[in-house]
Amino acid sequence: MSKIRLGVNIDHVATVRNARGDIYPSPLRAALLAQKSGADSITIHLREDRRHIKEKDLKDIKSKLKIPLNLEIAATKEMMEIVLKRKPSFVCIVPEKREELTTEGGLNLSFKRSFLKKIINKLKKVSRISLFIEPNLKDIQDSKNLNVDCIEIHTGKFCNLVNKNKDYKNELNKIKKAINLGNKLGLEVHAGHGLTFKSAKILSKLSGIKEFNIGHFLIGESIFMGLEKTIKKFRKIIK
Repeated sequence: MSKIRLGVNIDHVATVRNARGDIYPSPLRAALLAQKSGADSITIHLREDRRHIKEKDLKDIKSKLKIPLNLEIAATKEMMEIVLKRKPSFVCIVPEKREELTTEGGLNLSFKRSFLKKIINKLKKVSRISLFIEPNLKDIQDSKNLNVDCIEIHTGKFCNLVNKNKDYKNELNKIKKAINLGNKLGLEVHAGHGLTFKSAKILSKLSGIKEFNIGHFLIGESIFMGLEKTIKKFRKIIK
């Protein structure tokens, strides 16, 4: 069985830095430490409002990192041009609203579909392309039709149920069906959003997930455990 990859999202190192408008803590330093600690890729989300990651972070991290950089972007002309300039190894297209605290759900693949298809076709020339979607069978088939390489399943609802000790079996079953269809269609299946030690452990038992992308909880837990130990614990959980 192939190793499940761990993508470490360092956005919230930048959130802490930006709270004071200073130069520390350094997202680049976090990326390099995560790489040293066993991360398989580094994820950063360059938002329209630049609330955490800035273009300089993208430039600096891309130039120093030896493992793949996964850039999360909204489907906009500005972001398309940034990707074509910087050429990150991986790109994940995500929905984005200015007022949201964090990404609230998967992409609406019917909205501006022709524009989305145009962006995907252009970006595939420089990066591996993934779409952040709900565990919805129609969205998975649509993703295949859009000719992407991967899908990342939004695990937020499942994780919230786990965190609240509520019945998550129905949501887990949706994710399981989504993984199976994705694999059947030849899409690489990833999972991300809201993952903790507990929810990652549950999902890692499902066959067919190739990559976990974990950020907010991982960075938060690092305050207490340290970044290296937190990454190593996630590595052990998902192996």
